[in-house]
Amino acid sequence: MGTTQEPTRRERQREATYDEIVRASRALLADGAELSLRAVAGRMGMTAPALYRYVASYQELVDLVAFEIDKAATAVFAAAADELPEDDHAGRLCVSVTEFRQWALASPREFGLVFANPIADAGCTRRELLTVATSGHLFTGQLRRLWESNQHPLPALDDLPPPVLEAVLDPLIPAETDTIPREHRGLVWVFMQGWTRLYGVVALEVFGHMDPRIIESGEMFVDVVRGYAPVIGVQDDFPRLEALIRARLAR
Repeated sequence: MGTTQEPTRRERQREATYDEIVRASRALLADGAELSLRAVAGRMGMTAPALYRYVASYQELVDLVAFEIDKAATAVFAAAADELPEDDHAGRLCVSVTEFRQWALASPREFGLVFANPIADAGCTRRELLTVATSGHLFTGQLRRLWESNQHPLPALDDLPPPVLEAVLDPLIPAETDTIPREHRGLVWVFMQGWTRLYGVVALEVFGHMDPRIIESGEMFVDVVRGYAPVIGVQDDFPRLEALIRARLAR
């Protein structure tokens, strides 16, 4: 059996510096300050040229920080799910996406950095950025386990428009899709529909493009989840799920 090689001192120092870059960036976002290479370097007590040895451009900084923010936030969403039994797939999904909404409203600049920054059209980099989101893997994994449990109907491939069919057969989404057989690839379209609904309502709330009374109450969010319930076969269970959602909104 092979052995795992321990990181060298230089590698540990480099990883520690990346961690410090992320902490400094998140502090700037929390303070309402501009996120820039110069500002991050200043917060860390180093020169901008020294920082360039770790992040060579503003876009590289954004990509690094956005990934780490999403990773840390996803741990919170997963912890919310773990408050429920492992076999309560619908409940775990609902509390996770509700926690996502609550995090986004509480941390609008972090949400904006992760989810409202254009992705550069740069070949494999674009594919990587579209498929690595930790939160996306959590939510699509939860949706898949729900489908494996309740076997709700999936869209038939023959009924999908050609661009959608192409997308579900070769998806650019944060999900484990390689093990989904062709005849079940309608599940990927269900993933995409769910994210569109979730992101749409949360982004409108976070950026204030909605009546503030509706944002404060969470009623539009609840209504969007209610509208998605029949798509994933949990409409009969929605009264219980709505109670879970509202309890978390009230925290």
